Amino acid sequence: MSFGQLLLRLTRSLRALGPPRRPWWSPSLETISTLGSWSPAHWNQVVSEAEKIVGYPTSFMSLRCLLSDELSNIAMQVRKLVGTRHPLLTTARGLVQDSRNNLQLRGLVVLLISKAAGPSSVNTSCQNYDMVSGIYSCQRSLAEITELIHTALLVHRGIVNLNELQSSDGPLKDMQFGNKIAILSGDFLLANACNGLALLQNTKVVELLASALMDLVQGVYHENFTSTEENHITDDIGISTWKEQTFLSHGALLAKSCQAAMELANHDAEVQDMAFQYGKHMAMSHKINSDLQPFIKEKTGDSVAFNLNSAPIVLHQEFLGRDLWIKQIGEAQEKGRLDYTKLRDTIKAGKGVTSAIDLCRYHGNKALEALESFPPSEARSALENIVFAVTRFS
Repeated sequence: MSFGQLLLRLTRSLRALGPPRRPWWSPSLETISTLGSWSPAHWNQVVSEAEKIVGYPTSFMSLRCLLSDELSNIAMQVRKLVGTRHPLLTTARGLVQDSRNNLQLRGLVVLLISKAAGPSSVNTSCQNYDMVSGIYSCQRSLAEITELIHTALLVHRGIVNLNELQSSDGPLKDMQFGNKIAILSGDFLLANACNGLALLQNTKVVELLASALMDLVQGVYHENFTSTEENHITDDIGISTWKEQTFLSHGALLAKSCQAAMELANHDAEVQDMAFQYGKHMAMSHKINSDLQPFIKEKTGDSVAFNLNSAPIVLHQEFLGRDLWIKQIGEAQEKGRLDYTKLRDTIKAGKGVTSAIDLCRYHGNKALEALESFPPSEARSALENIVFAVTRFS
């Protein structure tokens, strides 16, 4: 099967999954301890300093694609969705102006780890590539491909389940139109990623990115598996299963892109594995940090919902037991609606939040350990600072 056929099959699988559902170990904490509270301002500063090291702002990494004639026409059509609650609007707005969503993080990490590793000291066959700011042009292309795949996934996952529409979401014809635009624009981004991969002319890199796409599909499938069942408000899974599923849906793309960047520079298997480990644990730490935000923010709105299958809640359920957790959910319901403020306070009173913080730092430590095999440099320091920023808690 050709890569194009594989990509087409994966794209169809992503659509078939439908929209996303609405919402023990003893880690060593010697490397990462309490570093202060996480804040968007501090995170943006870390990212900005890292972008200077790799040569240019990664916020414009996919600009050539996003400003192409084809996607510009799609953007004009998206304006018709204004006034509805179609998730494609939120995704498009985030791509343009919301820096806190960190949509370009994966490409930035790929560029940083490429510069941190440098050229291979054993195999110099890739020296025909242009190098700018210590990064090969093929590695920059890989970073862009990684972002295109991630953005395409975000767009495809914004497809609305028309069977669950509410009157406040908008007219049915507008929501149907939004789904068509989401499919078209997501396919366009994946097609550009496919073309970019072919231009790299490296079969192992193509294999790595294709397997990352398969992992993404499998991860999304797990996340949506119980959405067709009754009483699917929360899954009965342990933290080990949660970590496996989260790696597929949130970690595989970054981990395998980091490994592919080392392959493009002809580094040996050991260096490739260290890059993979950094990408894996960095992505896991970042996901857990995101899951923790509703429970650690100083000001959280009363009506803010959160994912009932996030890391703090999975750990809370594991400590508490399934039966007692379901009872707590029932006690937090009023007139058939879940009171997230009451449930959040209940969870914060347990061990789930503190255990999730420990787990976030555990993966942060693993990411830092993977960097020890890379020589000291500005790029390595930037990768370390990203980890520190993700694992900052008050």
